[in-house]
Amino acid sequence: MEHPGLAHRAVIVRQEGGEREGEDWLAEEAPIELRYNGEAFAVMMATPTDLEDFAYGFSLSEGRVAHAGDLRGVTVSEQLEGYVVDIDAPAAVPMDDASARLMPGRSGCGLCGSRHLEDVLRPIPALPEGPVLAPGALETALAALAAHQPLNRRTGAVHAAAWASLEGEILRVREDVGRHNALDKLLGALSREGVAMDGGFVLVTSRASYEMVTKAARAGVRVLAAISAPTALAVTLARASGLTLAGFVRPGRYVVYSQPERLREAPP
Repeated sequence: MEHPGLAHRAVIVRQEGGEREGEDWLAEEAPIELRYNGEAFAVMMATPTDLEDFAYGFSLSEGRVAHAGDLRGVTVSEQLEGYVVDIDAPAAVPMDDASARLMPGRSGCGLCGSRHLEDVLRPIPALPEGPVLAPGALETALAALAAHQPLNRRTGAVHAAAWASLEGEILRVREDVGRHNALDKLLGALSREGVAMDGGFVLVTSRASYEMVTKAARAGVRVLAAISAPTALAVTLARASGLTLAGFVRPGRYVVYSQPERLREAPP
């Protein structure tokens, strides 16, 4: 039985001076070539699941389109070397833009292949006020997240990006070996479904780098919570855009780096 995103391999287990043969589940990692109207744009290393969501999220976060409805269609085909994702966009990507992203992107890299400074630090729109999360929403989502990570449960090797309600209920989760890819997949899924960005928040199982803040803010996400730390640039960008950024989310504790008014605590 095949499991999308998983590969089965024979292994040798050595423990307490003994040795035995066994089998292990591993996370798949494959080259994903993204094409716009037949023109190659980028090759990303990613887990080959939810690739249509990935195409939508990547297109939005890269500024290829302004709205999910601008894409006319996405076709995914498996090749011998990996996967090709053909994206039907309103206008062809200019060759000078396309050639600027033709270098492969590692699974841990959000902007690999960008050759110009302006491609990296593009302006982020200011976010509107609201919403306000219910008391304990971050901890509620954190406690429930592991149950929504089937790939990580088998492999221990993939990140997750989750969309939770204002009360902390996990509503959607996407997984990938790359934290940026997981977020792109989630944002793509939300955009395809027309989910209102003022109705919840994003929780990620990684650090909050400036790329993660940029992707979230461009999608209209108001609150981004991370299990690990943010970077200094991520905090600067979050404050500039009006995004609420929380890090080191743990049971009963988290650190707020920007716009704390959206995170309300219960009275003592």
